[in-house]
Amino acid sequence: MIKPTPNPPETDPSSPYETLDSKKFHEAAERALDHYLNPFHPRKPLLKPNTRYLIAPGIPSEELLADACETLTSAKTMASDFAGMIDAPQRHVLLGIGQLIMLAELAVNRVLDNLDVAAEPRP
Repeated sequence: MIKPTPNPPETDPSSPYETLDSKKFHEAAERALDHYLNPFHPRKPLLKPNTRYLIAPGIPSEELLADACETLTSAKTMASDFAGMIDAPQRHVLLGIGQLIMLAELAVNRVLDNLDVAAEPRP
């Protein structure tokens, strides 16, 4: 009797890898599966953060938000003052930038207000 298909090639049952390339492929597949299916797996950061302007660890969030609010207020004042010194087309751009800064300042103030309310003890 004639078989329609040949016998499969004999492989070593002790190793799932036929070649070194298949081992690399398997390791890459495992990394990809871990990346997508295991979100809590600690990962290395893609970029090393620049430590030139590092904020010291341990500073409370409220202090950082207050500092951000003061910085935004200063930037808004500088943009408004500078807008008064230049001609109309550029003035409109600077006033728009000032409004964006003001919106960011309002958002930071709201976060600070919410933190103050959450920190107060309830009676």
